[in-house]
Amino acid sequence: MDLWVMMDKFLISFYKISGHPVVDYFAGTFAVALLAVIVGEFTVSIVFRVNKNHLDRLNTRLAELQQLTMAALKLGDRKSYDACNKEANDAFGRAFFNMFGLSAASLWPAFFALAWMQQRFAGIGFPIPFTGLAVNYVFTFIICYILARIFFGKIKHRLPYFSGIHQMLMAYEENSGKS
Repeated sequence: MDLWVMMDKFLISFYKISGHPVVDYFAGTFAVALLAVIVGEFTVSIVFRVNKNHLDRLNTRLAELQQLTMAALKLGDRKSYDACNKEANDAFGRAFFNMFGLSAASLWPAFFALAWMQQRFAGIGFPIPFTGLAVNYVFTFIICYILARIFFGKIKHRLPYFSGIHQMLMAYEENSGKS
């Protein structure tokens, strides 16, 4: 059986919980959004573990360059300060964009969820009372995704796998802040 068909059968089951179409739509969309959040967070944890040594080297280099920049500033050596500061800015840019990429790794499942929802719900709109306007599956998914991210953020430190990852990331952030 095709992977997309299996995924469709699995995801659509979230939309058949109560038998009330509107309730099922919002409950199902929240469940799909929560699943996207969980898969995204799992992806971030894997990417972080794979890249941890590289991130450590970047942060160590950044801390060394910051110290050299401050030492040059204290000595009044403008030429060394400028050279070290340029290097430190470059190192900061690399570290920043690595962390930005790590954060972006959590979003890819949302795009797959939206692609699946487009096939299922593209023609459906939800009227906004008293406005004459309607919202579609994208709007409702984004709202559910935000709520799912907030919900997951509050419970992830209590979940077996994610509590360990949460502790590891918190320790990493704490150590990176001291560098």
